[in-house]
Amino acid sequence: MALIPIPELTTLAIGALRASGASGNMARITAKYLVAADAQGLETHGVARVPTYCGHLKSGRARGDAVPRVVNEKPAACLIDAGNGLGFEPCEFAVAQAIARAGKHGVGFAGVTNGHHCGALGILLEPVAASGMAGLAFSNAPAAIMAWGGKRPLLGTNPVAAVFPRRAGPPLVIDMSLTQVTRGQIMLLAKEGKPIPEGWGMDKDGKPTTDAQKILVGGSLYAVGGLKGTMLALAVELLCCALTGAALSHEIGSIHVADGVPMRMGQAFLVIDPAALAGSEVYFERLEILVAAMLEDDGVRLPGDRRHALAARAAKEGIEIPADLEKQLRELARR
Repeated sequence: MALIPIPELTTLAIGALRASGASGNMARITAKYLVAADAQGLETHGVARVPTYCGHLKSGRARGDAVPRVVNEKPAACLIDAGNGLGFEPCEFAVAQAIARAGKHGVGFAGVTNGHHCGALGILLEPVAASGMAGLAFSNAPAAIMAWGGKRPLLGTNPVAAVFPRRAGPPLVIDMSLTQVTRGQIMLLAKEGKPIPEGWGMDKDGKPTTDAQKILVGGSLYAVGGLKGTMLALAVELLCCALTGAALSHEIGSIHVADGVPMRMGQAFLVIDPAALAGSEVYFERLEILVAAMLEDDGVRLPGDRRHALAARAAKEGIEIPADLEKQLRELARR
């Protein structure tokens, strides 16, 4: 393992993305969020994604010269065309748009079309909490969940995130995908030749399986909560795609393939100003009463606390990544 200070790791990620064709702004914003994910202990959404993104940039599956722009709007809502660039720049732009519109109208909604993978959604919502507002984020993803009663993957893992600022202390951050387990965990067990627990997924024929390979080859993952989770994944799909015109999850190829057509994913961000409802003071009071009640029970950990603690430690000590990944990043940055 290699321990690298945050500024150095950020520079390394920027260099790799720039060498692969990303614009300066795209590379800088992408690196910022990937390194933040690593700092918060979310390694699956950190700089380990850089080689995949670089492959997409080199093949033309992602456009390095794309610039997000508003293509349709009303006062409290807008649609942003990501231009098939990497996902973080248009999503950061969408969050800023939603915040600005919520400040004027009490609520702001921004959708993204023709987008790309955008990592851990909760990190994208941090500016919302910094503005004293509450926010929700949604994204679709390559197909992984079968429709209820079906056999083939149709809906994405379709992550959902929410952020709620506090009067003092870090915000509450809720961030989750809608499958029982991530595809990355399935891939790891398949690589190790280990079985998976029952209840994680089905094979291509719609039969429950503990064989990781059978899930990866045409199989499906179970949604968290069964029918209820599947319906929530459907709702996210419609928010991110029907409202924005983005590609549906079953129309998106695997992110792990460098070549292919652009992903054209969809994202949606909703920001709410407490001042437009019961008022900020009432909001903070109600939230803290609930937090105090939660903490009366030993063992309760507020959502987001672990992330904040790890990020503070990473700022001082640096971020640890596998040595082979460091070597790969340095090779990409030199090209």
